[in-house]
Amino acid sequence: MKQLLAGALSAALAAGAAQTAAAADPVTLQLKWVTQAQFAGYYVAEAKGFYAEENLDVTILPGGPDIAPEQVIAGGGADVITTWMPAALAARERGVPLVNIAQPFKNQGLSFLCRRDMGVNGVEDFPGKTLGVWFFGNEYPFYAWMAKLGLATDGSAGGVTVLKQAFDVEALLRGQAACISVMTYNEYGQVLDAGLKPEELVFFRYADQGVKVLEDGLYVLEGRLADPAFEDRMVRFVRASMRGWKWAEANPEAAAAIVVEADQTGLQTLEHQIYMMGEVAKLTAGSSGVLDPADYEATVAALLAAVSPENPAITRPPEGMAWTHAITDKALAN
Repeated sequence: MKQLLAGALSAALAAGAAQTAAAADPVTLQLKWVTQAQFAGYYVAEAKGFYAEENLDVTILPGGPDIAPEQVIAGGGADVITTWMPAALAARERGVPLVNIAQPFKNQGLSFLCRRDMGVNGVEDFPGKTLGVWFFGNEYPFYAWMAKLGLATDGSAGGVTVLKQAFDVEALLRGQAACISVMTYNEYGQVLDAGLKPEELVFFRYADQGVKVLEDGLYVLEGRLADPAFEDRMVRFVRASMRGWKWAEANPEAAAAIVVEADQTGLQTLEHQIYMMGEVAKLTAGSSGVLDPADYEATVAALLAAVSPENPAITRPPEGMAWTHAITDKALAN
């Protein structure tokens, strides 16, 4: 009889666990780029069970050079995406009503790296030079900076020539461009690893140049926030994700190991991901996930200061609800 009761109890527990797992609410997250420490908070939240504790079944979709998160979510392929605010606002103006629901990245990693031996020691040396720029939404801060400097970007006399840069550092290493776009947590380290020394380089942070734009935020489609069930899912998702980010900040090496384990390509190394996580932690430091309206206004101002055919980010102040505190207010209240 005891064996029968024990068997029945085990079966009941198993059935209950299965029902709980089946009842977990699905969330699909589309990342802006490939699996790397730039997204450590989400991989940590998955690996440490933070999503499971919120009764969420989260699918994390890596990005890549041919994946635009804004298009993915517009097509119904994701519930929430990570992207930079300039790209999100550009998409919003073009009919994809993206709303920022949380801002894990407080600080800016986008930078510009130049070679002194190619004649660049300061911004005054930019005229006549070829500059490498990432596109697919990453070009907007560059054009805002050039507008601030009063430099044409069409290759004309007194201006600069724009090279559509691949997502690597080869253009700088091969001397195809005097300067290239880099992230503090990735490409800058790659250039140093390739043998160039810091004293041979000039490093510009966009934020130091008066071009403040918000980077990796979480965005959803505005219409979906009218659904209380979806809003509740996003509250739980943001709460668990921010737990993941704070854990990653406090445990960078362990977080890097989680990222490497999640990388299905096998291309990421633990050494580089530890370096990257250390730098990413500087960008998420001080953020609870709540968007600072002043940072939003600074991003809009930077983009509007550079409206031109070459910089079709936004042509007017965003209309409607481009961001909301509704999700973070509830997520952080518990």
